[in-house]
Amino acid sequence: MPSCCQSGISDRRFLRATVSPILLTVLCLTTTDATNAQESPKNTKPPISQSTAPPLTGVASSGNQISLNGRTLPGTWLQRTGKSGQVTTHLSDGPFRQLIGVNFLTSSNSAKQPVQWFSSVTTPLVLTTRLVGAYRYVDITNFAQTSGWQIQANGNILVIATPKAQITNIVQSQEAPSTTTPLQQTRILVNLDRPTPWQVAQGSAIAKSQTPSSDPDTPTIKPTTPPNREWKITLDGIADPVLIERYTPQPPAAPPTLLPNLLKQLLPLTPTQPIPPAPDPLIQKVEVVKNQTIISLSVPFGLSPQVNTVANPNRLIIDIRPDPLEERDITWAPGLRWRQHYVDLGTERFPVVWLEVNPRKFGLTLKPMWASPDGLAGTAPLIQTAQRYLAVAGINGGYFNRNNKLPLGAIRRDNQWLSGPILNRGAIAWNDSGQFYFGRLTLEETLITANNQRLPILFLNSGYIQSGIARYTPAWGATYTPLTDNEIILVIQKDQITQQLPGGKVGETAVPIPQDGYLLTLRANAVSTASQLPIGSAVSISSTTAPTDFSRYPHIIGAGPLLVQNRQIVLDAKGEKFSNAFIAEKAIRSGICTTATGTLIITATHNRVGGYGPTLAEHAQLMQQMGCVDALNLDGGSSTSLYLGGQLLDRSPSTAARVHNGIGVFLKPR
Repeated sequence: MPSCCQSGISDRRFLRATVSPILLTVLCLTTTDATNAQESPKNTKPPISQSTAPPLTGVASSGNQISLNGRTLPGTWLQRTGKSGQVTTHLSDGPFRQLIGVNFLTSSNSAKQPVQWFSSVTTPLVLTTRLVGAYRYVDITNFAQTSGWQIQANGNILVIATPKAQITNIVQSQEAPSTTTPLQQTRILVNLDRPTPWQVAQGSAIAKSQTPSSDPDTPTIKPTTPPNREWKITLDGIADPVLIERYTPQPPAAPPTLLPNLLKQLLPLTPTQPIPPAPDPLIQKVEVVKNQTIISLSVPFGLSPQVNTVANPNRLIIDIRPDPLEERDITWAPGLRWRQHYVDLGTERFPVVWLEVNPRKFGLTLKPMWASPDGLAGTAPLIQTAQRYLAVAGINGGYFNRNNKLPLGAIRRDNQWLSGPILNRGAIAWNDSGQFYFGRLTLEETLITANNQRLPILFLNSGYIQSGIARYTPAWGATYTPLTDNEIILVIQKDQITQQLPGGKVGETAVPIPQDGYLLTLRANAVSTASQLPIGSAVSISSTTAPTDFSRYPHIIGAGPLLVQNRQIVLDAKGEKFSNAFIAEKAIRSGICTTATGTLIITATHNRVGGYGPTLAEHAQLMQQMGCVDALNLDGGSSTSLYLGGQLLDRSPSTAARVHNGIGVFLKPR
């Protein structure tokens, strides 16, 4: 799999996933078990405080698994007992949307969520919500009763049984291209005898099989467009056998041989024309598996499904269109707003999903977070990292090495450097009072000996490997294993060099990192300085940032390039040592910025209508157009992940890569 964490050190390219930006993610919600979901990540000294789960007052039962018609799936839930003894059931809104297929509509009240599910959009059902810990729960009690569901708590599992549904027809129709949507649009209508849960999942690219010509002299056209992508629509219901037969793939017929040969004899001088490959049928297959009907689609590049429901008659409407993003503006919590719509840039239209955070709202804070609870080596899906930290929201952060899973940029939390910056790249710094600072960051550390000899330390807890001196603290992990051959490793405890060790071959010998000190690694040309640092020498370290303003902020995440500063585009990707391939790439992008009102925005921008995502220059223009005063580009491509309350808002979790670190939004318990 190509790396999406282009550091500019090589020309690895972003994964060009043709991912739909619609908010229809599927069953691959990642969650931890009941114990881990409430655990603070373990860390090295000095300890880093994490959010802790508040007590669930008034809760009769709770859990993080849902049994939906016999299938056990991840999803947090709780049941409460009222004064009259009535039990109410509450689902976190991620599973409610993703497993049931409920459409969330725009809302300005965080305690009320209008929804649409086989009902009228003009008169939507409004459900009450409640923030508990890192999740927002929707009261589904009346919704479930009206829908005829049976619900029962069984330990950690909420068992939901919905009435059996029948799929009576599946009809496909095409709409002519228009001036605003030049690509062919198709609508699929799925008729049902009653409302039923449904899900949509994005799959992988479909390899195009070539049908050879019966005439060996006639070439076959090779496809020049990206391959189709598989999508699956799954409904809790049984399809009529006629539908299954109608959409059962038939074996390809043998190509006729007589007519081409006859024409060749009659018209020997006619030049042969390449045979274009036949387009794949949109509906590839309809099958029933374990009381579910699965409709498999082959969707051309540049198109994605937009799925909605209507009543009277009950139908699932699947529109295959180039602009599937549905506009939303939902106040999810006080000071936290979920928005999404298309942003125009000239003639191009980009789907943008973002969260607006008011950092001055009481209870909202931001902190860096990273994948491994035991050190800095490791990656994980952002959704998993956010849940482990009990963040209510978050976005992927800085770059990392996909192979050895080590950081390639600044991470600082609660005034402790976890990893130092590299290459004077863009970074964002902030404090717990809602103040932010953007710039290009360098950490200047100097080793000072007793005789006032001063040696530069080039890197701190970094996976970026160059000749010189690097430093590794307990934040790196329990041990350090050489990243290059023939390093000299100095062990420093209580400001004194206690050991000099040969590093040997790369990756072979792990050296313990002292809790009361650190390691210095001397690489390449710096190995010769070992003679100047004998065992027993007293040493100290001076540390400062450039610009010095960064030093005033306890939290920092580095990524780059810097996009906007003081409302002006300041993009200089070459100056930040990004590769030419990275600069020119059209890719999915993540960004973070502040506005004139002090609001923080974290954004995910996916593929433009009919094409790939924005270039870095376009990303800078988009952020500026969205009202950003200062803006930073974060790691992107398959790393781009925008998280809110147990769900990814911008993509299917199956299409999101594992990432090293991110920025979490935390809500203090009331």
